[in-house]
Amino acid sequence: MSTFTLDTATSRATPVSAPMKRLTVPAIRRRKGGTPLVMLTAYTVRTAQLLDPHCDLLLVGDSLGQVIYGLPSTVPVTLEMMAAHGAAVVRGSYHAVVVIDMPFGSYEQSPEQAFASASRLLKETGAAGVKMEGGEAMAPQVRFLSERGVPVMGHVGLTPQAVNMLGGYGARGRSEAEAAKIGADARAVADAGAFAIVVEGVVEPIAVEITRAVDCPTIGIGASAACDGQVLVAEDMLGLFERTPRFVKRFDDLAGRISAAAEAYAAEVRDRSFPGPEQIYASKA
Repeated sequence: MSTFTLDTATSRATPVSAPMKRLTVPAIRRRKGGTPLVMLTAYTVRTAQLLDPHCDLLLVGDSLGQVIYGLPSTVPVTLEMMAAHGAAVVRGSYHAVVVIDMPFGSYEQSPEQAFASASRLLKETGAAGVKMEGGEAMAPQVRFLSERGVPVMGHVGLTPQAVNMLGGYGARGRSEAEAAKIGADARAVADAGAFAIVVEGVVEPIAVEITRAVDCPTIGIGASAACDGQVLVAEDMLGLFERTPRFVKRFDDLAGRISAAAEAYAAEVRDRSFPGPEQIYASKA
């Protein structure tokens, strides 16, 4: 696989002279109980280039439906979208394990359907694995893929693809019955061979219990610092949106900075101070 570094003169990806070894799925699995795993979403080459040196995993999330395409939920996302963005992220990274979300409708019908969709994603992108929402009901798919060489990351708790059934994005596990169901889901997915499990939007005691109960790493989002790692949508973490879920910490205000830069550009265009001498090609003497 080609590797890339950043040419600071051109801000574009260029091949490096020496190969750089990418992390592997077994290496991620061995991090259970160790140094917390760092995971962020990425959807483009440039974002992957910037995030890759700091992350153990890059998730090409179906959240791109809302973040990139302005869709109301993740439900309309297609395999074609995931394949295109997954390939871009793999091209822009050299260090992190790249995992691609299986979109709604691409795996629920049967293990065979799941394998067909997953194998297409891995072939077309070069990614290391796929992520699949659902618990006990999806354990047969997780097992079927794992036994055929497809690494699977599970996803339990708040599962956005099931928003129409859940009735919203509120925290899960507040009742005893729901807490027991989420715990059983995580154990079923882990027993089926998942190499890691995203635990999303659950009350903290559930995340702690799941992390202790399963033998693969848990990656929290709106869960607990006790999980084996954390993931956020990069655009939320960077402050590109004014409204974010409660569990998001904004580490920057890129929306404000981009708006300010655009305002400055517009002012210079209107007063004709841009382009200046440094940005204009002079005629030959």
